[in-house]
Amino acid sequence: MKPTRPYGWIALFAAGLVLPALLRNDYSLTVMSTAYIFALATVGLNLITGYTGQFNLAHGGFLAIGAYTVGILTVDHQLPFWLAFVLGGAVTTVLGLLVGMLSLRLRGHYFSIFTMCVGYLIYLVIQKWNGLTHGVVGIIGIPAPPRVGPVSFQSPLALYYLTFAFLAAGTWIMGRIVNSLLGRTFTAIRNGEHLAQALGINAMRNKLLAFLISSFYAGIAGGLYAGFVRFIGPDLAGIDHTFDMTMYMVVGGIGTLAGPLIGALLLPWITQYLQFMQTYRFIVFGPLLIALLIFLPHGIVGLYRSIRIKCDARRASPAAATRITRGDGHA
Repeated sequence: MKPTRPYGWIALFAAGLVLPALLRNDYSLTVMSTAYIFALATVGLNLITGYTGQFNLAHGGFLAIGAYTVGILTVDHQLPFWLAFVLGGAVTTVLGLLVGMLSLRLRGHYFSIFTMCVGYLIYLVIQKWNGLTHGVVGIIGIPAPPRVGPVSFQSPLALYYLTFAFLAAGTWIMGRIVNSLLGRTFTAIRNGEHLAQALGINAMRNKLLAFLISSFYAGIAGGLYAGFVRFIGPDLAGIDHTFDMTMYMVVGGIGTLAGPLIGALLLPWITQYLQFMQTYRFIVFGPLLIALLIFLPHGIVGLYRSIRIKCDARRASPAAATRITRGDGHA
């Protein structure tokens, strides 16, 4: 197996570090930081959907659970932000365990429909449970992440680097997972669950593990979102966010590590540039997205891989012809 060349990842990391020098205002930093948070959540969704083949439509609800856990614990119970942040990831993972044990017994569309119902149930609970979640009013005044040592997170620039650090760490950890034996197990289940079970793989246990990791990523992203925006409402649990993250995966390249990042960072900027069209921007954005899905069914990463394969084949053909001309191709 050829070793993975990290040049592209190094370039992306370097670009993230120097990008604030190119962005001229705090608004652009805010848009980019929000994109990083949803990119982190999309990386988690890609594990259960892209790598394991289980289309989870409750991911936006898990994102909201992480955010509301941080909001409730910090505003109503005055817990320190970072403790509430850790508990947000833990609470979301525990909820993911309960939902996963029920939903993963189903397959295909039945699993997706069940998780869509779970996501809508989370939305209703958040909207109606006034005593816990503050209902439709939402939670206001969530504290910003406090300083860590000498580093303060009060400015948009500091929050940008905080979200970037979490995205970089989350992507690195996910890369270690998907390129390990465990990640290949997830892929085997996606490609053929019955065949994987015939080879001795415990499909239910591994699907549940992928679901838990995915839920944890959503909870961490939700906690970051709460500390970044400092106000959350029931709409955060809406299925719209799940569909947005699904769109990021499909456009970037579902079942790849870089695909969700590319989609989550590219599409928000496209929608920002189309804001001058106000409500008509979706008339333009919709057909563009459909055309992209028709002509690039494997996403941007899939296009890059196909171009790279063709270039490698063209470089290999003259070398093979040279060997045959010299007589190296004879038996």
